Amino acid sequence: MVEAAREAFGKTLVEAARRDPNIVVLDADLGSSTRVVYFQQEFPERFFQMGVAEQNMMGVAAGMALMGKIPFVSTFAVFSSRRACDQVAISVAHCRLNVKIIGAYSGIVSGNNGATHQAVEDVGIMRAIPHMVVVDPADDVEMEQAVWAILEYDGPVYLRVTRDPWPRVSPEGYKFALGKAALVRDGRDVTLIGSGMMTSQCLEAAGLLAQSGIQARVLNMASLKPIDEEAIVKAAEETGAIVTAENHTIYGGLGSAVAEVLAEQAPAPMQRIGIRDCYGECGKNDELLDKYEMSPRHIVDAATAVMARKQPA
Repeated sequence: MVEAAREAFGKTLVEAARRDPNIVVLDADLGSSTRVVYFQQEFPERFFQMGVAEQNMMGVAAGMALMGKIPFVSTFAVFSSRRACDQVAISVAHCRLNVKIIGAYSGIVSGNNGATHQAVEDVGIMRAIPHMVVVDPADDVEMEQAVWAILEYDGPVYLRVTRDPWPRVSPEGYKFALGKAALVRDGRDVTLIGSGMMTSQCLEAAGLLAQSGIQARVLNMASLKPIDEEAIVKAAEETGAIVTAENHTIYGGLGSAVAEVLAEQAPAPMQRIGIRDCYGECGKNDELLDKYEMSPRHIVDAATAVMARKQPA
């Protein structure tokens, strides 16, 4: 059964905490939404309710990390990225502290919460902060793997977590690794690169393209920083056209990261799918994806357009 990424995160964190007594959780009064309530129930002495004071929470987490703890700082992505940005940069990242920052309800698919609670620029903010690792898992399987991976990494990490279940794209036996993309579907005509829940939208788009005889490669780019430059270059050289799809603004996130690699190493036509310089609004997930031109059919249209710009063989 496919679970929401937040469920997989909460349950995996509890399992990890059973093995490592240094793991602690700091919560900004959102435990039931982010699912760190599971941790609170099993380890109340290691759970710290900080209230609606995210900036202070980051400073406390930094202090705990200096004392050898592994703090998981949990709140909505809009608050961990925008509201506490200075504390993340100076108190946590500047010293490369082993703090894991959880950005829940990421992107526009945040459960009818509207613009104030839709983190559409958090990846751009976190990518720009030195020393910060940025991860956006595609499904529940990858979320579970990502929690273990970031625990093995000694340093600051920003982990995006979506609210609702999305189609599972991770194959059986999948092992997430920082800095590595996962090939979800092979193809030679165009490459669709997704991050987070948009990988499933890319996979659906690839199926639609196949009905027209177009073979689309699909890459799951859950590790946004470090990013898999080798996979991007290989895709550009072998398919000649790239479409990126992200639950985020097209500025500063996956699309920008891929464009940076292409510009420096393997120029190729590309098109970005994502939020286009605007705020979101309340609505069901499928309604929002359609309105902001992020649905599988919009990815198909982008793939068709970018293929028309390919250089002749």
